[in-house]
Order: sequence, then C-alpha cells, then structure tokens
Amino acid sequence: MLKRIQSTKNPQVKEWKKLLTKKGREKTGLFLIEGFHLVEEALKSDVHIVELIVDEGKEIPSSWNVDHIPMTFVTEEIIQAISDTEAPQGIVAVCKQLVHKPINWNRANVLMIDAVQDPGNIGTMIRTADAVGMDAVILGEGCADLYNPKVIRATQGSLFHLPVFKGNLQEWIEQLKSQNVSIYGTSLENGEDYRNVPPMEPFALLVGNEGSGVRKELLDMTTKNLYIPIYGRAESLNVAVATGILLYHLRG
Repeated sequence: MLKRIQSTKNPQVKEWKKLLTKKGREKTGLFLIEGFHLVEEALKSDVHIVELIVDEGKEIPSSWNVDHIPMTFVTEEIIQAISDTEAPQGIVAVCKQLVHKPINWNRANVLMIDAVQDPGNIGTMIRTADAVGMDAVILGEGCADLYNPKVIRATQGSLFHLPVFKGNLQEWIEQLKSQNVSIYGTSLENGEDYRNVPPMEPFALLVGNEGSGVRKELLDMTTKNLYIPIYGRAESLNVAVATGILLYHLRG
C-alpha cells in the first residue's frame, strides 16, 4: 500500500514527530529508526515494521523484501522534520517496541547497566555486548531511554540482535544469583584488578553512571567488584570503553 504526503502540516507528520519524544514513544509503543543500514538490520530481524517512510527522491534497494510493509513517500522537508540527524538518508521506519521472551538465565552472560544517562554510551555498550556474544542486556532505572534515536544509532543494529530488558537491578541481581550466575561489579573501592579474575561463565557484569559509578547498595550485592588500572593521568575511563575491556576479559 503506497501513500504520498507532501505537507509538513499533515496530521500524520505530527504523529511521526511525537515518536522523537519519550512520552510519544511510551504512549504508542512505537519508535523510529532511520537510515538504510538500520532499516536493513530491522528487516533481517523479528522487529515488527509498521510503516516505511521514504523520501520521494530515493530508491529502496531491490534486495529488500518490503512488499508486505505499508509505504509512504514524502518530501525531503518532511524527512527533515521527523529526523534526528543533520543529514538524513531519506528513509525512516516506524517500528513496534520489542518484547522479549525470558531466556535461560542460569546459562546467561548478562550486562547490567545502572543509571548511565548518555545515549551514545548506552548504544555503544549494547553494540559491544552483541559483539562479545552476550546473551542479554538489562537497563536499570535512570538509564537513557532504549528507543532514544541516539541510542538506536549507536547500537548500529545490535538492538535487533540480542534482548534488552529493563527493570529494578536489585531484583535482577537476586534472580541471577539464585541461578548461580557470578555478579561482577565495577568499583575502585574494595575492588580487585580485573586481570586477577579468571574468565568464568555464566557471569553478569554490572557497570554504572558516568560520574558516580554503580550505586553502593548494588555493589554490596555482587560476587566481586573489579577495577581497571589507569597508568596515565586520566581520572577515569569512559564507561563504554571500560565495559568493552571487562566483557572481553570475562568471556575469555
């Protein structure tokens, strides 16, 4: 089904623009992705694409199977209005938010994220967890919204490759410990050099806020807390960089 919209004042355009806000996404259960790479990754996955919005001057790759997806052709001005990037590629997909089935937690390697607020860091950590072969990511309270456009771009499609859950991290830690999953926190205080800890599966890595780190009440629940030594004059490592180092070490 093909449609055309040529005015930015069209009510449908206003509805799409609402999906750039967290409130709009929560109300509808929908989110936007943009760019050819992300849309292609979504098409390869189980995500439900509700609609494709295409700049009338662009062509859909012939390899894409999109016959079953409603499509709306729009002006470049409309694409600009519903885009979160400075140089949009001319294709946007409206998707249903993902619902994941529970996994076998007693065999799962999990990344848990506590109150990380930068969307780029969240997206990069999801992408890194995907590259390492983790089984799931859990976003705790205070984290940037999973469907923030900046988070989605930073995942580079990894959002569609592994389940990302949300919830109370204390409850998740208790559940994972009951399944005999080792929980490694990240902390300089009472922490151990990560290189002294042998890789062990299953495991969960708990990382925290860019400024204040992991909350103390969560660190008190872990199996062990780790730190990465710093040899130069930097005060700390970026949380996404530290996450990558630790995940690859713990996977062995």
